[in-house]
This record gives sequence, C-alpha cells and structure tokens, in this order.
Amino acid sequence: MIKIGVNPIAFTIGSVTVRWYGIMIALAVLVLILWSLWQIKKGAKISYDQLLAAALIGIPSGIIFSRLLHVIDGWEYYSVFPGQIIGFSGLTIWGAILGATLGVWIYSRFSRFPFGYAVDLVAPGIILAQAIGRVGCTINGCCFGAIAPSWLPWSIFYTHLESYGYSASLGLPAGIGFHPTQVYEIIFCLIVFVVLLRLKGHLKPDGSLFMVYLGSYSLWRLGLGFLRQGEPFLVGLHQAQVIGIIILLIVVPLLIWRTRWVKKGEIAA
Repeated sequence: MIKIGVNPIAFTIGSVTVRWYGIMIALAVLVLILWSLWQIKKGAKISYDQLLAAALIGIPSGIIFSRLLHVIDGWEYYSVFPGQIIGFSGLTIWGAILGATLGVWIYSRFSRFPFGYAVDLVAPGIILAQAIGRVGCTINGCCFGAIAPSWLPWSIFYTHLESYGYSASLGLPAGIGFHPTQVYEIIFCLIVFVVLLRLKGHLKPDGSLFMVYLGSYSLWRLGLGFLRQGEPFLVGLHQAQVIGIIILLIVVPLLIWRTRWVKKGEIAA
C-alpha cells in the first residue's frame, strides 16, 4: 500500500487558496499550447494567428462546458447550494474536451480555419496534457478508484487532512486503500500519446486521428468507470461512461466508413 501525505494546497494568498490540482491543470493547458506552437514551427499549415483565435475560443468554452457537466452530474448537491454553481472546484475532462472541440468547430464554420486538420494536429498534445492533469488529481486526492483488495501492493491511501481522499472525511477507517485510477490513466494517456505519434500523417481524411483519440479514450473511460468512485448517472453507469458510449457509437462507424491508411505525405483517394 502506498501512502500519499502531500499537502494538496500549494500556497495561499490572503483568502485565495491555490491547490496543486489547479497548477497542474494550468500546466496541462500550457503544454497543449506549446505543443501546438511547436507543430506550427515544424511546418504545420496553420498560422499563429489562427491558433491564437482558436485558443481564445476553445479554452473558455472548454472550461464552461467542463463546469456545466460537473454541475449536471452533481445536481443533487448544487440544487441545494446554487450559489456554488459558479466556480472551478469541480471540472470534468469530458466537458473540457467536448466544450473546446465544439467551440473551435463553431469558429471554423464562420472562418477558414481547417478544423479536421487542426484537431489531428493537437490530438497527441491533448492526451499528453491529460496525463499532466491527472498528476494534479493524484496529488489532490480526487478521482481515485474503488476500495482496493488488501493484497494489492499499489493501492493508495491519503493521510493529509486537506486531501479529498482523506479516509476520515470519507467516513472510512484509516489505512483503507483505493485503486490509483489517476495513475492508471496517466499510464494509459502516455501509451496513447505514443500510438498517436506513430499514426500521425497516416490516416485520412483529416479528423481521423482525432477520432482515434476520442474512440480510444471513450473505451478507456467506459472500462475505468467500473473501478472509479462516483454516483450513477444513467442506467447504473457514471456520466463519463455514458458520454463514452455515445462517442463510441459516433466515431467507430465513421472510422470504419471513412478512414484510410496512407503513406506520409500521400493524399487518400
């Protein structure tokens, strides 16, 4: 069993508390931006101005949608405390992905922004950013899994009072271990990052690599949900699992129907 006693609060400024979770999320966004800039520097067919415009739309739309899905998932609580609906204490990764994607897609409808090409370009950066974000979850003590069997050597338990996974605050005896689902996801994201790099430039039409990313992460969240703590959202499944199923029903047929393997630089017929 692995003990995590790190204080999830990095520092405070007056009445403002800054948690490591927030710092890692900010770092994840920065890594995604730097990844995109690097791709442009390497010769991507998108200008810096186009990237800036997409980021100015995608980042806030991702944050808003992320918060919205969190509030919907926890409506039993927020209906009692509506004053806490506005805030950043709860965000969902699916909300961030889908919100940013929707915002940039709408922007592309009113501009000459190459949506499919762009999302393929940033797909590896997105999954890398997610891995960084889950480091924040690990320190924060959130998004942990179900109670692990006592024989599992890598189960985790949190000992700091400020941790969301602190046993006493959850009404559990001290020393109860959980599946480190945050760490599982970090490993998964890094594997998918490498796979996407290998596939980059080989899938046509544009947007196919992004659909591979969406499909793989949907399948992962569907399976991981059975090891995650959380309230049922629909038919006994968590919200992330339901969203994952919906995305799989969309992207898998599209990948089978449209996607073709090509050599790098070759245009698919």
